[in-house]
Amino acid sequence: MTVSDTDGPAEKEFRQGRADWLEIRAGDLAAVQEVAGPRLYKLLPADLGDLTLVAAVTVARVAADEARARSVAETAGWLERLIPRGHLHDLEGAVRELRSRLAVSGEPALWSWNAEGWEEMLLWRWRWTQPPTDDLARDLAGWRVRWAADIPEPGAVDCPEWAPRRHGRQLVTPAEFIAGEPEPLRLLAQAVLNAPGTAAAVQDAVLLREEHLQGAGHLVWLAEQQASVEQLEVWRRRHQATGSESTRAFLAELSDSVKRYMSLVLQPVVDALSVCERALLNDSRHGARRSAVDYLDAFLDAQEQPGEEAWRDERLGADVEQQARERHELGETTWHGMLGTVPVWYRIVTSREERAAALAYSGRPSRSVVTVRTGAQPESPIFDLFGDHVDENDEWYPEPGVAIDYDPDNAFDLCALLAVAQLGDARLEFIASRADGRFERLRSVRARVREDDTVAWRRWALERLSELVPDPEDLADLIAREDEYGADEDDATDARTRSDDRASSDSGTSAPAARPARAGLPEALLGKVRGLLRKAENSGVTEMEARAYLDKATELMAKYGIEQAMLDEDVAEPERPVDRIIDLYPPYLKEGRRLLARIGYEMRCRSVYPGGQDNRHRVHLFGFETDLQATEVLFASLRLQMLEGAERAERLYRPEREDARAYKRSWMLGFIREVTERIGAGQQTARDAAQEEVAADEVPTGGRSVALVLADRTSFVEARLAAEYPKLNKARPTKFKGTGYWRGVADGRDADIGGRAFGDDDQTAQLTY
Repeated sequence: MTVSDTDGPAEKEFRQGRADWLEIRAGDLAAVQEVAGPRLYKLLPADLGDLTLVAAVTVARVAADEARARSVAETAGWLERLIPRGHLHDLEGAVRELRSRLAVSGEPALWSWNAEGWEEMLLWRWRWTQPPTDDLARDLAGWRVRWAADIPEPGAVDCPEWAPRRHGRQLVTPAEFIAGEPEPLRLLAQAVLNAPGTAAAVQDAVLLREEHLQGAGHLVWLAEQQASVEQLEVWRRRHQATGSESTRAFLAELSDSVKRYMSLVLQPVVDALSVCERALLNDSRHGARRSAVDYLDAFLDAQEQPGEEAWRDERLGADVEQQARERHELGETTWHGMLGTVPVWYRIVTSREERAAALAYSGRPSRSVVTVRTGAQPESPIFDLFGDHVDENDEWYPEPGVAIDYDPDNAFDLCALLAVAQLGDARLEFIASRADGRFERLRSVRARVREDDTVAWRRWALERLSELVPDPEDLADLIAREDEYGADEDDATDARTRSDDRASSDSGTSAPAARPARAGLPEALLGKVRGLLRKAENSGVTEMEARAYLDKATELMAKYGIEQAMLDEDVAEPERPVDRIIDLYPPYLKEGRRLLARIGYEMRCRSVYPGGQDNRHRVHLFGFETDLQATEVLFASLRLQMLEGAERAERLYRPEREDARAYKRSWMLGFIREVTERIGAGQQTARDAAQEEVAADEVPTGGRSVALVLADRTSFVEARLAAEYPKLNKARPTKFKGTGYWRGVADGRDADIGGRAFGDDDQTAQLTY
């Protein structure tokens, strides 16, 4: 059977969708390169064609080098060949800068388990855009030297939509394929596929996968055809189970027709896709890989990423060296962790024999090098990572080897093991102690894992994770709670790390005993403030009127709080801090907690996420009564503005293919940053005004300044918090993936909080949307 050389409608649609998607994705990755590695971006050569595509290839290659456990010097080496006169620049410093920011970019293509596939795809795309040449072999050789990588040959993944032609077919839908079958089958298939229930089921299946396909129109088309085939088979199995013998025979013919479509049309196209496209398509389906991607996405979002120091070839990062010292003192020699998105196994070498073996280790599977203990099989907890059908008595690597333990009840460990399974290898760091007691990196190597091990580990880790945290959205909370007193990465106050401009709580002041709280804001003042806030929130008022109302409300609360603080100086029994549990409710619970904590911080309060399943919706606030009440009043108003503003910004500004939730979350984070900065500026204005009044008073009631009085009150609050939570974790930075952050910052400038916005300084210019 022969087919026309002319492309059919589906082939044209597929090719155009693929080209559009690649152009968009290349632009996304080039933007990461420009923002995360500006020094390297400025050096990219202009003689290799489209700068956007060159930047996309470069950042994917750097991410792939990280996944391959290549050193910074090795990456800088090929960059010297890529960039004319590159040896004159600090390329190693530029690579360290870029590597330290890859994980926080939130770009899945640059995660270690995806990077090599994207490197290959983008190199092919770049080669495909080069002008025609008379000597392709010579040019390929030149490009191979320039990029220090194998350039995909013509035809490798050029036209996957033509793959069915090898079988005498064209790319068509199941309905179009079955249209060539005998009439009874054709009519039945058309009736099933056109049924409202089938169409709705196909649409739902595609929608569930679409978010994971990163806007790839050609992959969405394939997902739709896969869903149509699945619905045909669901219908057939349901009716074949209860039909007569003749009915079952007829439906078996329908099944054979569907299988021919899969084997002759759909599967050849999938097989002809690039590695990264196949991964996207397969990982979008419900199943173990899809679940692993969801958990790993949340896992990376919860982790504090290392800085440039971690990628220095000549020495270990300070945190790794400290961990090596602690392990060494305990007599331990192995542990695991994450470096960006790369799973790492650490081994302290303790003898000359081990040193020689470590330097000789190739990274290939070998039985006596590394074992991984997961607890999945209690009777035999050791998973043999490097079993390769060799003699078990082979002592290639000295005992005890590298034994890595993953805790079945620890979310971090389970996700780290998932990362190993997803990548298919881990970075193995051999560490040696020096004569001066410090530690140095002996060697880094890519330790490969057998495929059957990755399947077993993924299954075990997902089973345990589904028990610990069924919804990946809650994973970050669980990781934050895993210590006895966990501080939430979004909302736990960072007062203990941001208090260098305030009085230290270690100045000898012990946590005071709890005393009866003062009345807080007077009822008359509270009523006036609430009235002003209601007027400010009214959609019928102008922006200037709303600002005036909120200005007045904030001014009243700030002035009263400072007055009370100064009056406390002259009483025999001054007020003491109190605490309060605040219950919050969806939607956007994490962003609500963050808003409350940050408002409280600017109002001289401190907050902690208590931890525990029963407390996941709560924030524990510490402060003086007037400040706590002011925090709650402002939070109630600003949370409403935040939720309404996010909905409005999503309708007006969200890019067409961006996930709505990601956009709104990033907008909220920008909004929170801006409004809380403005609250802080308003508080500073009130402090300055109060200080001027004290200075102008001919007979001051006390000898201390307003700033010192307020600093003392803050230290009392921090001491009270420290007494309640003596083992707070350091807060992790918050990451986001949407593009709404700077829109949120811009809208936050117009939010009705009272007080003044930023002044006309350099920072203002940088934050302009």
